[in-house]
Amino acid sequence: MKRIMTCIECPQGCRLEIETDGSRVAGVTGQKCPRGAKYARQEIESPMRTLTTSVLTRGLELKMLPVRTSRPIPKGSIFEAMEAVKRIVVTSPVKAGAVVAPNFLGLGADLVACRSIAKL
Repeated sequence: MKRIMTCIECPQGCRLEIETDGSRVAGVTGQKCPRGAKYARQEIESPMRTLTTSVLTRGLELKMLPVRTSRPIPKGSIFEAMEAVKRIVVTSPVKAGAVVAPNFLGLGADLVACRSIAKL
């Protein structure tokens, strides 16, 4: 089966043609740099995404704290991750970059604060 996708690994935006045999990549053409083939394989065989969202706070200057994962997590885990985020409530002041949830869902990525928040 042939699939077409645009590579986003560099500014060239190559049009990739990916030949697959089920869920595995058999070949990639159209890339102008070596990153294109790697991107296509990753996106077809094991897509990953960085989760960016907000968690609730209590007793802090803002009602929500923006957070993100420290590295991409499997795309198939996004809905489970969002359910877990709904249960997180931050009650202590935090600085940007502070870990809110270490090894989030056992995925090897931390949930980190994207900004600092002080007490009321």
